[in-house]
Amino acid sequence: MRNTIILLIAVACLAGGAYALYGGGNATPQARPGGGARPGIPVEMAVVQTRPFVEQEIAIGSLASDESVIIRSEIAGRIDRIAFEEGQRIARGELLVTIDDSIYRAEFDQAEARLNLSRANYDRALDLQKRGAGTQRALDEAASKLQEDRATLDLARARLERTEIQTPFAGVIGIRRVSPGDYIMAGQEIVNLEAIDPIKVNFGLPEMLLSAVSEGQSINVSVDAFPGEVFSGEVYAINPRIDAAGRNVELRARIANPDGRLRPGLFARVAIIFSRQDDAVMIPERALVPVQGRQTVFVVEDGKAVSRAIETGGRDDDMVQVMSGLSAGETIITGGQLKVREGMPVADADKLTGAGA
Repeated sequence: MRNTIILLIAVACLAGGAYALYGGGNATPQARPGGGARPGIPVEMAVVQTRPFVEQEIAIGSLASDESVIIRSEIAGRIDRIAFEEGQRIARGELLVTIDDSIYRAEFDQAEARLNLSRANYDRALDLQKRGAGTQRALDEAASKLQEDRATLDLARARLERTEIQTPFAGVIGIRRVSPGDYIMAGQEIVNLEAIDPIKVNFGLPEMLLSAVSEGQSINVSVDAFPGEVFSGEVYAINPRIDAAGRNVELRARIANPDGRLRPGLFARVAIIFSRQDDAVMIPERALVPVQGRQTVFVVEDGKAVSRAIETGGRDDDMVQVMSGLSAGETIITGGQLKVREGMPVADADKLTGAGA
C-alpha cells in the first residue's frame, strides 16, 4: 500500500511538471527547463503573394456558323448545270445551279404575248369609249384582263428567274446532294452554305450568374480538335428568356476565324471572363479555416498563430483570391491548422526538417 502511494505521488509530480512546462498553471508560457524558449508547433507556412488573376466561369458550348442555310430549289425541274465546287469559298450572289428553263421560258413568252393582246384590247376599248361607241363595261373588262395578264407575266418571270440559284451570302459550300441531270422537286435539298468567319459559340450559364454577365464580355474558347490552343471572342447576345427546365441563361458570342479552322458543331469549353487583376492577393485554398459561416486564416505574427477573418473572391485551380483581410508579404499557415489554437507558438515545418537533416 505504501509503495502504491509513493508511485501515485511521483506520477502527479511528473504531470504537474509537464503541465507547467507547456503553459499550464502559473508557469510562464515561453519558459522551459534550462531557460530555452518553448518549442513551436510545426506547421506548413507560406508567404502571401500577388499575381495576375482572371475571374471566370467555365461553361460547355457548341460552335455554330455565323450564317447557315440549306440551298433548295423553289421550282421543279432538271438540273442543267452545277457551277460550284464542294468546299469552295464563294461570294454573295454567285451562281450555284441552273435548272433547265425551256418550259419556264415558253410560259414567259406565252404570258408576254397575252399581255400584249390585252394591252391592245384595252387601248381599243378606251378609244371606243371616248368616241361614244363603246360601253363602260367593255372598258372595265379590258382593264381587268390587262391587269390579270400583267400578273401572269410577273409570275412567269419569277419562275424563269428561279431557274438560276445564287448564293444569299458569302461563305463556304458544303457537300452537294444532287448531280447534273437530276430531276428535283420544289424544296429539295441541293447543298449547304456556311458563313464561318466569324464563327459563333452558343453556351449557357446558371441563372445565378445573370447579373454578372453582359454584352461585350470576353471569352476564351478551347476545342478538342486543337488541344492547347485558346481562341478569344466576345459575347454579343444574351437570351432574354431563362430556360425553365435547366434554369440556365443562353449566351452567344463571336470568335474571329479567318483561317476557317474552327468548324460549326465542334464541342467547346467556354471560359467567360468576369474580371482581370494584375496584382490580386492569392492564397492556397487549403489555408482557409471556416468559422461560423466566415472564412478565416491563421497569420503568423511574432512566431504565434493569430486567427484573422478575410473576404474571399474567385478561385483559380487550388488558389483563392483574397478581397480584404490580408496583404502581400504576410505569412500564413497552410497546413496543420487543426492542431493550432489562437496565440500558440508555431514553427515552419520545412525549416525544422532542414535543420534536423
